[in-house]
Amino acid sequence: MKLKAYAVSFVVAFAVGGLGAVVTYLGMDAFNSVVQPALSPPSWLFPVVWTILFALMAIGAARVFLADSENSHTALIIYACQLAANFLWCVFFFGLGAYLFSFLWLLLLIAAVVLTAVSFYRVDKLAGIIQIPYILWLCFAAYLNLGVYMLN
Repeated sequence: MKLKAYAVSFVVAFAVGGLGAVVTYLGMDAFNSVVQPALSPPSWLFPVVWTILFALMAIGAARVFLADSENSHTALIIYACQLAANFLWCVFFFGLGAYLFSFLWLLLLIAAVVLTAVSFYRVDKLAGIIQIPYILWLCFAAYLNLGVYMLN
């Protein structure tokens, strides 16, 4: 049961991440033509970081699923909503080039991930704690997103 829960959790998280990566890849020509803000990391870093973050999300979700808690179901619904919001940010930013809307959406995503982390923490402390890097990365992404909007 544990192995199956982790496998499904990884498949779901990486399916969302993979779809977002496809949208991102398709929008890279347009994105490469915009002025980047200071502190923009090299492009090779993004897939490395996102792979780690999606793995942490999957581990957290599996731990919450496996926990014997009445709050697990609600926490997983919140998690699913933030996964959908994460994918949609890729569509808005890379697919549509809607940089201001993407920034506002990213603020909503950050709030959803904070809510996910808190709800995970209430079920399984480690599951909540390992979402902190995701929150920090999204805050940095918000800086980059706002910078792209302001510079272009």
